[in-house]
Amino acid sequence: MRTLTRLGSVVVAIFWAACSPAHVPVEVRPALATASVSDDPDDPAVWIHASVPERSLILGTNKAPAPNGALVVFGLDGKVRQTLAGIDRPNNVDVEYGLMLQGQATDFAVLTERLRRRLRVFRIASDGSALTDVSSAGGLPAFEGEAGEAGEPMGIALYRRVRDGTVFAIVSRKAGPRVGYLWQYRLEDDGRGRVKATKVREFGVFSGAGEIEAIAVDDALGYVYYADEGDGIHKWHADPDHPEAGRELAHFGTAGFSGDREGIGIYAREDGTGYIICTDQLAGQSAYYIYPRQGTPGNPHDHSQLVKGFRGGADSTDGVEVTSASLGARFPNGLLVAMNSASRNFLVYRWEDIATVGEPRLLIGRK
Repeated sequence: MRTLTRLGSVVVAIFWAACSPAHVPVEVRPALATASVSDDPDDPAVWIHASVPERSLILGTNKAPAPNGALVVFGLDGKVRQTLAGIDRPNNVDVEYGLMLQGQATDFAVLTERLRRRLRVFRIASDGSALTDVSSAGGLPAFEGEAGEAGEPMGIALYRRVRDGTVFAIVSRKAGPRVGYLWQYRLEDDGRGRVKATKVREFGVFSGAGEIEAIAVDDALGYVYYADEGDGIHKWHADPDHPEAGRELAHFGTAGFSGDREGIGIYAREDGTGYIICTDQLAGQSAYYIYPRQGTPGNPHDHSQLVKGFRGGADSTDGVEVTSASLGARFPNGLLVAMNSASRNFLVYRWEDIATVGEPRLLIGRK
């Protein structure tokens, strides 16, 4: 949500000035800015090329009613590679790998199409050359039976379960109840090489302040995080079949934000360490707060310690995406992508620039 005035930037500056030097947000310059979209960017995702990481892609939504609403595909140089238009107000998008379609492991992206109350699924060619709609029956209905804004999908995160490769979509909406705000769907081949969705659960608590849009899943560890805009960050098991799937694991990031809690990303390292990054949406200069992925010794669900904050010139950021994958010489230790409202584009930051500017210094790379 973009209701915060410039006063928010002053308030957050005062807050951080009262904190320890290690927690004052550092300034990070973006490595590049993508081309602008025509109307209103919202959420990015990153697709990683399996063999030539320099050919990886950034996907971003242009949040507008059809016919302008679109999924826009950028190269790592920020230039547009493809525009899939005619989508009726796409909000958020995510990428996953290895969905079996007609016996072939398939990389794909899923976005929420808010005004049509459905999800759209796009196959990503193995060489990254094109995205193609593979939604069953033209789209996957979301929040069926829900009236008004409670039936309008907004946020999305994809989860691939390690033990069996089953893929799920976890979806939030424009408005929802205090309990069961998020719905989870199993994604699978409909028998014709297209993707269908089956609802498997409702979960998640909500404060009632603002809405829930930003969601991120840690595939390797099996957790889902979502941003309760006016309240904090919540953590649950991503596996709907987990014995404790109905229990909240953590609630953190409850203080220090002046704007809405928006985009979430996970910088995941192979040893289970890394970082959870959440956006503080501020006009003119959003901030990003970093928490430990692994929790604290003896408590993997204690993410209360703020590790570091940074800002990088992005205006009123809605969505972010983070990866620790090496994406070539320009991004050898991964990157962070942030939506930038003022210029209607996305700003891209080298992870090492975030990690090494100011204190404390952060872990770098996948290992």
